[in-house]
Amino acid sequence: MPFIIDFWHWWVFAIILTTLEIILPSFFALWLGIAAFFTGLLLLLFPDMTWQFQWLLFSLLAVMSIILWRKYYKKYPIRTDEPLLNRRGEQHIGRLVTLSSPIVNGEGKVILDDSTWKVRGTDCPAGTRVRIVGVENVILQVDIVS
Repeated sequence: MPFIIDFWHWWVFAIILTTLEIILPSFFALWLGIAAFFTGLLLLLFPDMTWQFQWLLFSLLAVMSIILWRKYYKKYPIRTDEPLLNRRGEQHIGRLVTLSSPIVNGEGKVILDDSTWKVRGTDCPAGTRVRIVGVENVILQVDIVS
């Protein structure tokens, strides 16, 4: 006797995917879980669907849910009162600091709060006041303050 996929199999799969999303937040398994839930719902309404059509439907619903979320997110991005919270380098843009080591061949170091940061800018001696004007990966871009 062949194994038959029933609607509740899809719902259990949806619960597993949603649980995975909660445990390992990737914001991807959620959309697969939604697709699995709706595949199970459609199978409940149309019980004669073949397993091949069920998987095709699941795949289409998964892709469609991801595309719809991306469109929605671009139109209505999540607002926060701390947009730079996890972007430490960008938090320092605009600050005036004193170089802790000279900028030689375009690279030097500066101490900010409790960390030492690499900086890029015009060659100048240690003790020079500079303004942080940008960030490239984890290297701060600086200009000399006149």
